[in-house]
Amino acid sequence: MLADFGLRKGLEHLAEVRERFLAITERFAGFQARCLNARVVFPLLQRLALPITVGSAKYPGIKIHDTHIIGLMRVPLHAGTTVAGWRTAQIHDAILMSFGLSAKRYGLAQLRYDLRKLRAHALIQRDGTRYAYRLTDKGVKVATLFVLFHQRLCGPLANNLFHHRPNPEFQPDSRLEAALHKADNSIRNVIRLLEAA
Repeated sequence: MLADFGLRKGLEHLAEVRERFLAITERFAGFQARCLNARVVFPLLQRLALPITVGSAKYPGIKIHDTHIIGLMRVPLHAGTTVAGWRTAQIHDAILMSFGLSAKRYGLAQLRYDLRKLRAHALIQRDGTRYAYRLTDKGVKVATLFVLFHQRLCGPLANNLFHHRPNPEFQPDSRLEAALHKADNSIRNVIRLLEAA
């Protein structure tokens, strides 16, 4: 074990071992302090999933598995939102083109309903009196969280579990890829334990 750290055995090398492991322990403690520096748990997803009432109108919650809402959130994240906002027709065209949907499958009426829902949750706002929309500051954060969750975490893990187990020998040298492989292995271990129980 000491050889893994470039250290030698023996009492005469104890001071060197102590210094090296003290530095490792301090780095680990610092990492844990940064990771666990959450004073409160903020139930963002639970809050967004709850229905909301604005005036006399009641709007359903926004759930992280609503793929059409995630598609709708992706469009205003585009840089064009900073110029003059997105008109409803532009958003509709962008969604249909990006996700290969037909106008029958995702019509303008459904889009307008989803826009009202996002507006009720304070994720988008109108550009003045025009029917052009842009994400609010909260909306940018929520949209980024939802989109990245699906693209970077949920999608790859689900694919690994149900379709294709990645070959660990061809793992790219990336911290994100290493974390995904580690999460994939942990989920598989939980599944094995549940099957054995």
